[in-house]
Amino acid sequence: MSHTHQHRYQVDVTWTGNQGTGTKTYQGYGRGHEIRIAGKPTLEGSSDPMFRGDASKHNPEDMLVTALSTCHMLSYLHQAVLAGVVVTTYADSAEGAMETDVHGGHFTEVVLHPVVTISADSDPAKAEAAHEPAHHGCFIANSVNFPVRVEPRIVVESI
Repeated sequence: MSHTHQHRYQVDVTWTGNQGTGTKTYQGYGRGHEIRIAGKPTLEGSSDPMFRGDASKHNPEDMLVTALSTCHMLSYLHQAVLAGVVVTTYADSAEGAMETDVHGGHFTEVVLHPVVTISADSDPAKAEAAHEPAHHGCFIANSVNFPVRVEPRIVVESI
């Protein structure tokens, strides 16, 4: 017997880029917007600078890569506990690749590069192996139609 639970997420997005003439021309409007999630700080967003956006603001592509990276991290920390691995630090430099042409664009892959530091009495092999179930347990990675690769590095704390 399968038990499913539905989860809903509410996000309010408001375009703030009307510079007086709306979208009369492609160059005549800003890409700025605000992202509000109840009880959380407002995020200021824009499009990627390649699409006339503000580089100082979050863009959807950055947030997609961020969602994949943080989802894997949270799933990995859970798997580390199950494997008896004590993680003391975790940092990732994730990269996403997107292709565009005259018809639009799409992500071709995201590569996660987590550097995981574990306690001296933890097993590095178990720490490495925990990335596989973490990857499969990440809801965001399970929801995208492009490859998400994980290239971890395990560091053991010195005594």
